[in-house]
Amino acid sequence: MPKERVTDIVEKLAEPIVEEAGLELVDVEFKKEGANWYLRVFIDKPEGVDIDDCTRVSEQLSDRLDEVDPIPTAYFLEVSSPGAERPLKKPSDFERAVGEHVHVSLYEALDGRKSFEGELAKYSNDAVTLHYLVKGVQKTVEIPTEKIASARLAVEF
Repeated sequence: MPKERVTDIVEKLAEPIVEEAGLELVDVEFKKEGANWYLRVFIDKPEGVDIDDCTRVSEQLSDRLDEVDPIPTAYFLEVSSPGAERPLKKPSDFERAVGEHVHVSLYEALDGRKSFEGELAKYSNDAVTLHYLVKGVQKTVEIPTEKIASARLAVEF
């Protein structure tokens, strides 16, 4: 049986803490940067999170992680908002983002491109439909969801 990933374990530990606080667990990352490991937990709510939300979740999650001790190495725990370029991972994330400007990266090229940025026009479990511009000309692409490597909201300039 494959060993469970740190992010999956932390997600299971964080979910009830985050939900009890009336928040949404957006993402969990465990990354090495330089000599240090960082465990980042991203939370949100419709009106946005504040420092008190982050502190409350951080303290409770830290206690829970100390009890369970799922990470064998030293790390820094950071709890924060996902920011303006929030990742789109779950179907509900994509549904909420319909009509928004998004960036989508693909595992393999589609229509000669590995990434698209434009308005998310439609979402289904099978595909996303995106309207984007190429040299001032509006184009539409339907991207099968299994080809999506990552997606996020994108800030328009």
